[in-house]
Amino acid sequence: MKRLILIASIMLGGLTISQAYRQTETTHIEKQQEQEWQRGQTITLRPGQSTDELAALFAITPIDEATEKRMREGGSYKDECPIPLADLRYLHLVHYDYNGRIVCGEMVCHKIIAQKLIDVFTELFLAHYPIASIRLIDDFGANDEVSMSHNNSSCFCYRAVTGGKTLSRHARGLAVDINPLHNPYVKINAQGGILKVEPNTPEAKAYAKRTPRKAHMIDHSDACYKAFTQQGFFWGGAWRTIKDYQHFEWKR
Repeated sequence: MKRLILIASIMLGGLTISQAYRQTETTHIEKQQEQEWQRGQTITLRPGQSTDELAALFAITPIDEATEKRMREGGSYKDECPIPLADLRYLHLVHYDYNGRIVCGEMVCHKIIAQKLIDVFTELFLAHYPIASIRLIDDFGANDEVSMSHNNSSCFCYRAVTGGKTLSRHARGLAVDINPLHNPYVKINAQGGILKVEPNTPEAKAYAKRTPRKAHMIDHSDACYKAFTQQGFFWGGAWRTIKDYQHFEWKR
């Protein structure tokens, strides 16, 4: 079996992994990683892990039958979705959670930003940047409010923009939301008053006002902002009457 693996440019345990794609036959190490890798699972990186073992933690694969089934049953991929499954990619990721543990994450995105997202999440992993959860939105019934309330970071979901009928960039797999509970969607009026906050929870509302700065807030000085914008993404926190602090989208 062949798979595409992005070998990110990282330094872990004294090992350098150069940035390149390579197509490789599934090795014993990769088979073992596939068996052990489970979304949401906490893992431990042991000193001296091989380059292949570390590279396999960040991977890009086509949408397989099992993932397609999850997406259809979960609701993120609907029959009327104009984006072919062949244009989407499934990402294996690892990230630090809020407790400093290394966790296996997953994401579905459009193929044109798959490498960029691997680069972003590799950079954030190296910086020990905390992300509470990275799971497919299907684990939350493809309900954006529920996913956000659980502080889940995600990308693809076939849906309209908040409060409208136009398709969201998420519907094309071209937008990512990060730590949404602490970086909510906020609608403001001309006087700067808050009209709406999503997710609609007390904790999210406490983060609607961005000063004084609190933990996990994304702003222009934040590593997450820098990682995404350096890859060419636009930040929703820079919009005017709507501030979508969690949101990074690709428009090119």
